[in-house]
Amino acid sequence: MAYSKILQRIRSEKTNYRKRKIMLMGKQDFITVNVTNENTQVQIIKPEIKGDKVLASAHSRFLLKDGWKGSRKNIPASYLTGYMAGKKALSNGITDAILYSGTRRYTDRMAAA
Repeated sequence: MAYSKILQRIRSEKTNYRKRKIMLMGKQDFITVNVTNENTQVQIIKPEIKGDKVLASAHSRFLLKDGWKGSRKNIPASYLTGYMAGKKALSNGITDAILYSGTRRYTDRMAAA
């Protein structure tokens, strides 16, 4: 049997192309939530032919600048990070977007953001 080369982003589990194709057919902006062991990152992205363009972004590290003294890896911090991203999106004129989770599981922290 010959080795068939799989796309690198599928092999490294970064992109689910079936979900991405369905999401791109809607022609709407989309929200990605990246949850790590210590932080939460929320991005509102516009798909374009040349490459996706980030319209608004928020990171849980930004909570420290606003006086947050709690942990950055819990559900309230994820909620506040999503709230900050939403406020930035509204100031840029973005009113609606859909959630794109990609290959990541849908978790409580993702739902809070």
